[in-house]
Amino acid sequence: MKLRLSVSEDRMDEVRDYLTGHGIELGDDAEFVVTEAARYPAFLTARDARKERVRLSADEVVYIEAFGKDVEIHTVRDTYFAQERMYQLEAMLDPQVFLRVSKSVIISRAHVKKIRPSLSMKYVLTLTGGTLVDVTRSYYSDFRRFFNI
Repeated sequence: MKLRLSVSEDRMDEVRDYLTGHGIELGDDAEFVVTEAARYPAFLTARDARKERVRLSADEVVYIEAFGKDVEIHTVRDTYFAQERMYQLEAMLDPQVFLRVSKSVIISRAHVKKIRPSLSMKYVLTLTGGTLVDVTRSYYSDFRRFFNI
């Protein structure tokens, strides 16, 4: 098997030596690529109500909600506006911490205060600050796995 490496310069020699030491051939024309585990940003960039750019700690985020093309990032203190689309934010956020629960909402695990079952394979979540969010049927199974329910 032949692999191509896509790792940081500081880890390149270590990874190359390990793989070649185990009989794996490396080359730029390989079909498969080895990459480092994704590291998720500790901060998100958004705009406040005055349209000024701010950095938000990912830990502060309670939930993210989309209204058409407008995306709001809700924190404990305030609401900010993202320039990215939901799918882009979902890809940027750590999947161990954040979960999409509907087409329009991503929640933070740390800010879920109550989980209440609802009819038709749904849940209603109470988040920090008292906000209620529905887990839709499309995301029901992912939600159950995420919370080990």
